[in-house]
Amino acid sequence: MENTTKKGFIPVMLTPFKDNGAIDFDGLTRLTELYLEAGASGLFANCLSSEMFELTENERLQTIEHIIKTTNGAVPVVATGTFEGSIETQADFIKKVHNTGTQAVILLAGLIAKESDSDAVFNDNVFSLLDKTENIPVGFYECPVPYKRLLSPEQLQLFVETGRVIYHKDTCLNLDTIKQKLAVTANAPAFGLYDAYMVHAVDTLKAGSAGLSCIQGNYFPELIVWLCDNYNNSDLQEEVANVQKFLIENMDVMHHVYPTVSKYFLQKRGFDISTFTRREVGVFTPNIAKQIEQLYDSYTQLQNTLELVS
Repeated sequence: MENTTKKGFIPVMLTPFKDNGAIDFDGLTRLTELYLEAGASGLFANCLSSEMFELTENERLQTIEHIIKTTNGAVPVVATGTFEGSIETQADFIKKVHNTGTQAVILLAGLIAKESDSDAVFNDNVFSLLDKTENIPVGFYECPVPYKRLLSPEQLQLFVETGRVIYHKDTCLNLDTIKQKLAVTANAPAFGLYDAYMVHAVDTLKAGSAGLSCIQGNYFPELIVWLCDNYNNSDLQEEVANVQKFLIENMDVMHHVYPTVSKYFLQKRGFDISTFTRREVGVFTPNIAKQIEQLYDSYTQLQNTLELVS
């Protein structure tokens, strides 16, 4: 996922379930097609939005394989490959994920070392994983679960210089830190940093990020694609500012009881998906449903203003 002047949107994919809790593979096909039709330049499968911790190892592999089959080479797919267990166990699963056909296997920063471990221990574990996984391309995700471990610019530089790291989903929420990360990886053409924090989405894109990888794309993927395409368009700066403002103003409602709320939003759009989630995310109350309905109305107005086709 190269860092070029064209920015890309990488959705953090949902997993559709049937009301009985089984994976809805027909729904997963439709959802994959929804992202592609919106203009996504890649897909992040088996991530936190996918409820990866609530999937069995076999289900993780099945969903990744299904997504790759559905995309049929249209865009690259990355997917998480580090879960519980020793470095050897993690390396083994990384190989399994790679064998599905992913472009890169994503390493969860919070599962490579304990929260109490030093950066030195973390670094050693990363290099051990790289040693045990041959030449498989990898990426990092600063996932908030089981705990949030952020990579410093110096660490990211160290890993990118191996030539193995091509993707980084950043959740540091700090524009200055992101700029530092971009500066120290500027000479790695195969590497791309994708920001998850939409409060400074436009600034991150202008600073040189490869694109965006955010939960907002599970409500209106075409809007995030539009922002990636037009963030620097001198004729549309007022519209770009309005989109940035919209994302900031609706940040909280989109995160509360997620991903149940995004599935409900997709229902409002006419997309066939159950709101069932395996993950315990809180109670989806009538009041929360009303807030999502208001979000849908607000987005419809913005969509009409931008003449976006969903």
